[in-house]
Amino acid sequence: MSIFEYIEVFYNRQRRHSTLGYRSPVIYEQQQNG
Repeated sequence: MSIFEYIEVFYNRQRRHSTLGYRSPVIYEQQQNG
């Protein structure tokens, strides 16, 4: 896996974002979709 793939595929989906209430994008999306 390249560094680009790691960042785009894993890191950005798992890290917490302050704009999402410190939730990962995956968790945020799951909560929004009910």
